[in-house]
Formats: sequence, structure tokens, C-alpha cells
Amino acid sequence: SGWSIDPFGHGPTVPYLLKASGMEGGTVIQRIHYAWKQWLAKERAGDFVWRQAWDPEGEGDMLVHNNPFDIYSIKHSCGPHPQVCLNFDFRKISGEYTEYSLKAVAIDEDNVRTKAELLLEQYGRTGSLYPHNVVLMPLGDDFRFDHDVEWDQQYRNYKRLFDFINNNKAYNAEVAFGTISDYFKEVRRRTRDFKTLKGDFFVYSDIFSEGRPAYWSGYFTTRPYWKVLDRELEAQLRSAEILYTLALNRVRRMGFNSTLKILERDFEKLQMARQALSLFQHHDAITGTSKALVMHDYALKMFDGITEAVSVQGYALQSILSRPDALEQLPLSTRFILPDTDRESYESLPNKVPLTIKSDRPRKIIVFNSLGQYRQEAIRLKVRNPNIRVVDADSNEVPSQVNPVWNMTHFKSQAYDEADPPHLRMMDTMVELIFLAELPPLAITTFTIEVGRGGVRASVFCKDCARNDHFPAKAIQQGDIQVENENFRIIVDGRTGFLKSIMDKKSDKTTQCGLQFGSYPSAQFHSGAYLFMPDPNAREGEKDLQDEHPAPRMAIVLGPISSSLTVVYGEFLIHTIEIYHTSGILGSTVYLENTVDFGAPPKNRETELFMRFKTDVNNGEPPEFFTDQNGLGTQRRVKIERIGIEGNYYPITTHAYIQDTDKRVTLLVNHATGSASWQPGWLEVMVDRRTLYDDSRGMGEGVVDNKRTVHKHFLLIEDMSEDEGYSSPSLLANHLSMSLNYPANIFVLESTLDEATSKTTERNLYSKVRLMSKELPCDVHLMTLRTLQDKNFDHFPSSSALMVLQKMGFSCAIASSMSRCSVAESDKAFHAGTELLGARVNVTSVTLTGLKTLRPLKVLADARLKPMALASLNVTFL
Repeated sequence: SGWSIDPFGHGPTVPYLLKASGMEGGTVIQRIHYAWKQWLAKERAGDFVWRQAWDPEGEGDMLVHNNPFDIYSIKHSCGPHPQVCLNFDFRKISGEYTEYSLKAVAIDEDNVRTKAELLLEQYGRTGSLYPHNVVLMPLGDDFRFDHDVEWDQQYRNYKRLFDFINNNKAYNAEVAFGTISDYFKEVRRRTRDFKTLKGDFFVYSDIFSEGRPAYWSGYFTTRPYWKVLDRELEAQLRSAEILYTLALNRVRRMGFNSTLKILERDFEKLQMARQALSLFQHHDAITGTSKALVMHDYALKMFDGITEAVSVQGYALQSILSRPDALEQLPLSTRFILPDTDRESYESLPNKVPLTIKSDRPRKIIVFNSLGQYRQEAIRLKVRNPNIRVVDADSNEVPSQVNPVWNMTHFKSQAYDEADPPHLRMMDTMVELIFLAELPPLAITTFTIEVGRGGVRASVFCKDCARNDHFPAKAIQQGDIQVENENFRIIVDGRTGFLKSIMDKKSDKTTQCGLQFGSYPSAQFHSGAYLFMPDPNAREGEKDLQDEHPAPRMAIVLGPISSSLTVVYGEFLIHTIEIYHTSGILGSTVYLENTVDFGAPPKNRETELFMRFKTDVNNGEPPEFFTDQNGLGTQRRVKIERIGIEGNYYPITTHAYIQDTDKRVTLLVNHATGSASWQPGWLEVMVDRRTLYDDSRGMGEGVVDNKRTVHKHFLLIEDMSEDEGYSSPSLLANHLSMSLNYPANIFVLESTLDEATSKTTERNLYSKVRLMSKELPCDVHLMTLRTLQDKNFDHFPSSSALMVLQKMGFSCAIASSMSRCSVAESDKAFHAGTELLGARVNVTSVTLTGLKTLRPLKVLADARLKPMALASLNVTFL
């Protein structure tokens, strides 16, 4: 059974995961909107079946118990009267003086009848809220049972009460200690038909703290830097898991025992990264709702996890790419495949390591595509020589573009003047190389960067740019700015540098898509780490960014691979719009990037910064929009005017979209945040928040430790062709989302080896390796391929791995051109003949966590996966 009583709102994903993991009992939830609690009590429907909106047959149904009262403490759990329930919290610790220690008295022969009947009255009132008359009363609270004596105090006093009640048949009641499973067994014995619920319980609102509604929609966005770091660790760990599993079993199969020992040692690095990621999923971690010192500790652990995961990837790549006769020629500890980025600490953003390219020493770039389908990836490198070209593994030149690297450090100067900001500067010592790589599914591909004339230098337009020898800048003309590729034309406001409209060249239709950055002023003490509430007494309901930063700097970079516009609002915001010149999927979307820096407090105090699109999409009045549910399903949202913007902000983890009968506008995100559609045609996401004061929900301090954060988005405009019963993102949106959240892993062949050793090493490496013989269907996502620990030695890897697959739902109302892959036939998870690196394997279908065996399979292609579902396979390498 499940127990989930402290997350701030509940969605259907966790019940689905519990059911798929083999938990058949039920699960308990607690924090839902007070009005929902009232409704469930009135309908006597506090025990209900939670059904996935996309599951008409109810295969993922989970029985759920909603604790009927405000919070899970003993004071608020025994019944509807908290002051009565205080009598039944028997903790008494020397030196502690609390409302319950002053009120509760030990149960003895003199008071047992009075106390038993008082308790039974509360239980009876609680039982009246359910048709089965069974009561679940949790006995505990935060930071409880931390003294041995409390166990005895609570147990002995309750045991006396239970014995008295059970021995008096006139009460017609039986009370006992039990488990969650005991409760659900008894409920099922008494009840056959439960009401069914679809949807979720967001936004959570309490009313008991202040006597007025408070909406817990702030934590959706709080501390976005940590939310991005979490997503980076997830992506790096996933790539490390896949590479490690296949490298380990290749080396084991080929009998390279020395290399195997190093890989076995690396297993501890994987375990550490897993633990860091798992720890941060706590409801006061990923939410950003812990004290600054605790958040610092979480980030240190995640940073170490990222470092270890990348290290595991590098050695696994060596083990896979090395030819068998050369695998153990170099000293075993030598690691010559290194990441292309460097990062001093978790607080600094990753930096691309500048590569020196010489005519006699080209550099090898190794790219790993962790996705199961062909992908098109924009590869970006920093190089010191602008005269370079790119060659692929088959010795074909790859079209490339050379861009300037902008130096933004002077925007942090103490002498910075908003009215007359410094000019943009291009760096003289390095340039950016960009090329579009066509990457096979689940494959490692090598590219060579060498001196030559292949890379086309971009054209640069800006006003008052500092002079640069590599990129002579031209002036930006007055008026709006137009940038286009073969699919669409975008219009950008020449004053603000923000998007205005997008025209589809094929249909000749224009979508108004005005971009605005603004902020809500926070209500002091009522908006904080948990809560979101704009200040109702503020002179202005929201502030526009242009009012605070009137003179932005702007630069345009045009080239054959990509064209971009960057606008700089001081150190506060660097906003980039980029389009790609390609017929692939990257040519169908607009890439948006925001680098946000709130600076040191008290700068930007009581600020809730948002990014808003004002479109001509007719999404109703009141407006409706759609948000994802942990990347698994999608939920329709409709504005409720009377609860304010704070009650109409909803959590998203991958996407949000608005639509009408003709088109859909989708925004894809690279980390969890909050989203809303407050007016018809609007779609906004919260960017960052700073609140100096605590909101009285348990953290005890404000949020002022904001970091310079990079937010990445894809904006997608698609034609709608028909109505759909259950709304889902398009197939194209799914693939772009995967590209955003699981970018290709880029490594560099180390150049510090001496020239002879370096050339020998290059010759001894395969230039490309496919880890899976066939691509996955378009709608199947490989979530992980995770080596399981040895049954007898926890810190050693076994020969088995857990493969987790997701069959992504997609909209049939939107035509998506995915020419490089096809959707699955019926419920097949693999194409016939799919193998992993040529290995012989035993495959078993198991529950989601792999703890229970379902049925053996002959080959991978026998695996079945229903639409929208997750499934796991145990893959044992022979």
C-alpha cells in the first residue's frame, strides 16, 4: 500500500506507478483543496478509485483513501474537533511544553471510561463520512517517536483505551492497531462499489492556517536553479546507466577482467548518483521548500552525482568503442574520453571547454544519442580557431557555422547604468562552432574537427558593438526584425527584442504570438516558498520588464545552420530566439532561451517573474489550457475567476498548450515550473521568484538564494484537424521534449596524450557503434536500462538490468511528419529482430520496479506495451 500524506496536492501519476509496481492494496493521500475535502465528506466518497483519464478499461485503477481532515497530526486526525483530539496525544518529554503535553493525561482506571467515550465519539463522527464505517486514524506527526519513551507512552495509553472499548459490547465497536493494508482489506470486505475519479487535486489550498484560502502554487517554480540541476542529473544518470550496462556486459562477455574490475568499481559511482537523484525527489527538496543550508546540501549531492555519472559515461564509452585487441593496451586507469564541458561548482553554470585545433592535430568529438530513435541535434563547441570544418565518421564534410562568443561579464559591473548599458562585446580568443548532427538511435558517433574552410562565418548585426576582427558587425535597421527558415517567418519587436508573430509559409497563416516578460508583486508573508499570492494592495497588479530596464542591447546572428536574436536586459535577463535552417524536426520549432539573474538581495525583492505569450488562439472564455502530468498524461484546466491568478497556476514538468479548432500553441520546458492561462489567448509560465519573508508553512525563512539560471524552451505552432476525446501532445512535441530533456552527450578525445599515443588510440577506436540493432518505434521511449546490484554483494553489479519503457500518447488531431521512424504496430514495444549490442539475453516481463516476475519472453520483440503505459523488463546478459 502507498502512503503519501505530505505532498502539496496530488496527481494521478503516483497511484499509477504504485499499481504498476504491484501494490494492490491502496494508497492514502492528505493535502487536497479544503473544498474537495468538504465535497468528498458530503458525498461520503473519501475512499474512491482513481482512474487514469486515458485508461477506459481501468487497468491502472488504484483505491485511494483521503484523510478527511486538514492535516496529519494527531490533533487533526482523530476526528473533526482538534481541541478534543489534543487529549489523545500522550507524548511527554522532559523540557517540552506543548499544547498536547499540557492537555493530555495518562489513561488509568479512573478516567478510562470518560476518555474512551470521548475518543469513540470522534471516531464515530469520522466514520460517518464513509459508507463502510471503518476509520483510519494515523498516530504520529513530524519529528515524532525520536525518543524511546514516546513509543511506550502512546502504545500503553491507547492499548488501555482499545481494551476498554473492545470489552464493552454496548459500544458496538472494535479498535486495534493496524497497517494501511489492514484498513484497505476491511474496507474492501464491506464495500463493493467505489466511486471513480479522473483528474487531479491541484491546486492545493488550505484554510485552517489563517482562516482564509491560501494557494500552494508558489512551489511549482520556487528555486528553478535546483529544478534544472535535478533534470540535468536525471539526464546524465540515464545516459550513464545505458552506457554502463552495455559496456559492462560487453567487457564481461569478451573476458577483459582488468577492465571489468574498473567498471565494477564505477558501479558505486552510479549508486551514489542514483541516491542523490532519489533524495531530491523529497516533497521539500524538488519543491525548493527547505532552508537555504539544506538546499545547499542537496545541490552539493546532485553536483557530485552529475560529476560521477559523466565519469561513468566516459569510461563506458572507452570500453565500447575500443577494438577488442586494443582495449587493455593503455594503462587501465587512463581516461581519454572526457566531457566537452567544465563546471567549477554547482553554483556556476557549465562552460564549454575551448578546443585548440591545429593543422596536424585535428580533434575527435564523440556524441552519444541516448534516445531510441533517429534524432537531429545541434552540436555546439567552443574552438580557438575560426578556420575549421567538420567531418563525420564516413569522412563526409558536415555543413557547419562559426558564430561569435559574446562576453557578458561587463554587464555585472558595479558601474552598470540601466539608461546607458555597456556595448556588446565579441570575444577575440574563441568562437562557437555549430553543426546539425544526424544521430542514429541509441548510438555513438564520432566527428572530426579539423583546420579547413568548411565552417561558414555568421553575419552579425548589432548596434554599437565593440569591434571584432572575425565578425565585422553591421547596424540593425530601424523597425521590427524578420527572421525566417523554409518553414516559417518570425517577426520580432525591434524595440524590445521579443517575439511578435509567426507565419507558417506552407499555409500562409500568421499566428500572433506576442512575448512579454513581467512580474507580480508578492504579498508579504502570504507569498513565499510554498504559497503564491500577488499583493492585493499593490499600485499595479503587474510590472512590465521594459519599465524596469528601458534600454536593452540587441544582436542578430544569421547563418546557414541557425539564425538567432539575443537581447540583453542588463544582468537581469538575456533572452535568445533561435531558428534552424533544416527540413528536420528542429526546423519546425522556435528555440527560446532565458538566462535570468536576480542578483544579490534585496535586489528584485517580492518579485514573481513570468514569461507570457499573447496569442490569437481562441481558447474560450473562461480560457482553458492543458498541462502535462509528470510527462505521463495531460490535464485540461479551466480558469476560475473568483480564486485569483494564484489558484489558476498549475504545475507543469514538460509542456503546456492552448488550442482552438484550427491550431495549437505548445510551450515545452526543460524543468518543472508553474503555468497559467489567465486571459483568452494567453499562455504564461513562471520564471523565478524572490520573496524576502516566510509564508508560515514550515520553512521559517524567505527565498533569497536565487542563482543565475538558464531556462530552455521550444515553442511549437501546429494545425489542428479534428476534435479529440483525450488531449495529448503531438508526436513532434514528444520528440522535441525528449530532445530538450535528454540532450546528446558530447565528449572529446583527450589531446594531452603524446602525438604517437594519441594517433594509435584514435586508430584503435571504432568511429561509430550502434547499441541497439533496430530503432524503437516512434512512440516508445526507453526510460532507462539500469544495471541491478548483485544479490549477495550490494556494491557489485549483476549481469541483469532493468529496462523501463514508456509508450507515449500522442494526438491524432495533429499531423506530425516523423519520416525517420514509424509508430508501433498494435502493442509491440520493439521491432522484430531487435538486439542489444549483439548480446545473447534472457528477457522476463516484470512489475515496474522489477520485484515481481510476470512472465518469461523469448526475445525483446515479444514485449508488449499498451498506449500511455509504462512497463519493465528484466534483461539478463548471458
